[in-house]
Amino acid sequence: MFPERIETDRLVLERLSHENLDLFEFYEICSDADGEEAMAEVTEYMPWDPHETVGESREFVDRCEKQWDEGEAVTYAIRPREGEDGAGAFAGAGGLTIDWDRRTGTLGTWLRKRFWGRGYSGERAAALIELAFDRLDLEVVAVTHHADNAKSRHAVENYVEAHGGRREGLLRNWLPYDEGVADEYRYTITQDEYLNATG
Repeated sequence: MFPERIETDRLVLERLSHENLDLFEFYEICSDADGEEAMAEVTEYMPWDPHETVGESREFVDRCEKQWDEGEAVTYAIRPREGEDGAGAFAGAGGLTIDWDRRTGTLGTWLRKRFWGRGYSGERAAALIELAFDRLDLEVVAVTHHADNAKSRHAVENYVEAHGGRREGLLRNWLPYDEGVADEYRYTITQDEYLNATG
């Protein structure tokens, strides 16, 4: 049902699975064990914390595989293509969680800090929006971000607007965060808006 691999102008999206990842490298990145990344900064506005054990990283990949196999969600490892700085390196993950009853897909992503500021989030989003509407025939694509996350707000607003969508509003006390909950903004794109915007 889902493509194992998607190529864009600058990225390769490959199914996030044990087959396509080195678990220990993935753990080093997600835990900041290699010392190269500020994963605490990457996850600052995410509903998860840097991984503390290899087992936690394994469980994350297991969950991604299970959701894929059951048709609940697709998660891709994001890698820059040849010619890009860091070509072939694991740059982050992006996916689409699917509510078949509501015919809605919800986008999500995170990128390692060294890959911020390149427009990869929008390029990944465009590929997954196309997947949602053209291949899966969903009616709505949604995306949310923590209300205080200015970087995500800028990226999300750009690609949502480019695909004909809009910000719906503020969801108060919506996102599980630290010991409590946080506000987040929600954006949507309908299939008709997408078709009108992309021709």
